[in-house]
Amino acid sequence: MKKIFLILLVTGLSFSQEINNFSFTGSLTLDSKLVFFEQQEEINQETVYQQNKKSAFLSSIMSLALPGAGQFYNQDYWKAAIFIAVEAAAITLGVIYDGKGDDQTVFYENYADQHWNVVQYAQWTYNNASRINPNVDPTQFNLFDGQGNLNWSELNRLESAIGKWYSHKLPPKGDQQYYEMIGKYQQFNAGWSDFTEDPNNPYTYGDPLTEKFLYYSEQRGLANDYYNVAKWAVIGIVTNHILSAVEAAFATGAYNRRLETQLNIKREQIGFHTEYYPEFSIRFNF
Repeated sequence: MKKIFLILLVTGLSFSQEINNFSFTGSLTLDSKLVFFEQQEEINQETVYQQNKKSAFLSSIMSLALPGAGQFYNQDYWKAAIFIAVEAAAITLGVIYDGKGDDQTVFYENYADQHWNVVQYAQWTYNNASRINPNVDPTQFNLFDGQGNLNWSELNRLESAIGKWYSHKLPPKGDQQYYEMIGKYQQFNAGWSDFTEDPNNPYTYGDPLTEKFLYYSEQRGLANDYYNVAKWAVIGIVTNHILSAVEAAFATGAYNRRLETQLNIKREQIGFHTEYYPEFSIRFNF
């Protein structure tokens, strides 16, 4: 029996002298190593194919942090250039118009400090309080101290008591609302330096506003326009990050599907020998 097995083994080895460009030695350990090294290149090719697949999560995170980065990772270089260009343009626009808004704010606030006087406004309010609202006795309000300094809280109390077209209380000087209100509400018209009044026809709600009031309102509105452009630029930056991340995630899936279509390789193990052959497939995703 041993002789028959030996004869079959020798015959099989003689019949398979060369398989896959190498010869068996008859040693199971040595022949296994030879098979492994012979197929190592093919195994490496399959590993490369697996490594070439892209991560949708990674590409989207990259683009969320820096628009265009995920597209560059997906090798969509022209898309990366578009997202980067949009990002640069939006940032530049936002910085420029935010700066213009700051400069315009400084300008109109300085203009207000030069041409609007809170003491003048307070004195006119005191003198005309009972005319505007007969139920108000201005002598009950101590607007000025012995040195002629304005008591701001008393002014606010008087404004509230008058009511009617005195719809707002003047915020402290320097406050953002202070600079907004004096060029927005008609009750503050009397504080502008070009305000004049006909004694026979006292100023009341609906009368024309002074030129300085109107000019100041335009300048304050211009600053707001600049800030609005900067605000939309910021919205554009955020939108660009989100769109770039979404596009990168979808494009990664498309890239991997193209890779599967172009490089799909089937492997079949036949004993010690591995056969690789290409397989063409088309996948439709709905």
